[in-house]
Amino acid sequence: MNGTVYYAPAAVMAIALGFKLPALTRAWRDPLLRSVCALLALAGMVFFFAAPPTIHEVNRLTGIPNFSAPLVYALLSAFSASCLVLIVNWRGGPPEVTRRISRRWIAGYSVVIVALWVLFALGDAPVERLRDLDTYYCSTPYIREMILLYLAALTVAGFAMTILCWRWSLRVRGWLRTGLVIIVIGYLFNIAYLVTKFSAVFARWAGHDWDELSSSVAPVLASAGAQVSAVGFCLPLACQRMADAWSARVTYRRLEPLWGELASVAPPHARGVRLFWWSSGELRVTQRESDIHDGMLILYPYFDARVRDDAYEAALRAGSDPAQAQAEADAAMVTAAVRARAADPEGKIICSAEGSASAFEPSEGPRDLVRMSLAMRQSPVVAAARGRAARQESQFHERTR
Repeated sequence: MNGTVYYAPAAVMAIALGFKLPALTRAWRDPLLRSVCALLALAGMVFFFAAPPTIHEVNRLTGIPNFSAPLVYALLSAFSASCLVLIVNWRGGPPEVTRRISRRWIAGYSVVIVALWVLFALGDAPVERLRDLDTYYCSTPYIREMILLYLAALTVAGFAMTILCWRWSLRVRGWLRTGLVIIVIGYLFNIAYLVTKFSAVFARWAGHDWDELSSSVAPVLASAGAQVSAVGFCLPLACQRMADAWSARVTYRRLEPLWGELASVAPPHARGVRLFWWSSGELRVTQRESDIHDGMLILYPYFDARVRDDAYEAALRAGSDPAQAQAEADAAMVTAAVRARAADPEGKIICSAEGSASAFEPSEGPRDLVRMSLAMRQSPVVAAARGRAARQESQFHERTR
């Protein structure tokens, strides 16, 4: 009664669920995340309780021969419902429509689960069967209907998932499409599993012995299908997370020139929360943006609208589009303001009236800051403004000596 073919995928599902649980505790209201965790949990439970050693132990503990049969069939039905609910939430749409469809699938399979237990209670299965219950009892009243009901429920879910995922894959691109195609492949294994189960049952009715299909071939197909489908479900989510982390890293590095330009403005003790090596990329980007905005607030009195206007015109003449020219102009004004403040260590000198708080409108978002930061390092217009500001700072120091 070696259960390796069952326990191995159960362990894989448990590990995957372990990686998801921290995110679930932080965002337990997210229906997509709840659906993923429910699917992984149910998949692991199906394989664990379907293993012959577990079947025997459950039957022994309950004292009811073949008690594991409706238990495993109910878990399979719940797993089928969780797959359909996950696809519904994953595909998105109006929240009320998504909730309504999800509740219908859950209600339908809940009825199936109740019916499975009722049929088992009405039937008579006194001989424990660890591997071949489907074929051994396929002609027993009520137990026969229970077996056909769970197979029919799996068939509906299998074909529905295959059709939904395939149609959706034709409308999307990237990792999502790859994941959906993998799910379709996984469900083709599940359909093959159902074919072997039905074939074995029909063969028994016809007086033939094809039990090996149900007891040996079907479990291997089910294990392969579940693991392939799990990869399909997890791959797009994992790749999206990796893409978000990479995007945050790139944004963090691109903000460095602007952040470095403003580093001398704010004292070290004014910086935000302390970051550790394990801090997320999103948190690092948020902290760097916060440092930049804090530095700009300190520089507010030194912003000179004339510097920005001159830089904007120069950038347009150099061939920049209006959005890029705006970023270069803002960056030029910031670098000039940094040097103007350096020339006024006691805060006594304020720029002309044009350099009032209305001279500069704060950035509308990270993209604007990134444009400004890149312009800080790459734009000849900003370099020219930095040079003029440095010369003015030097002349100021010469006069004050």
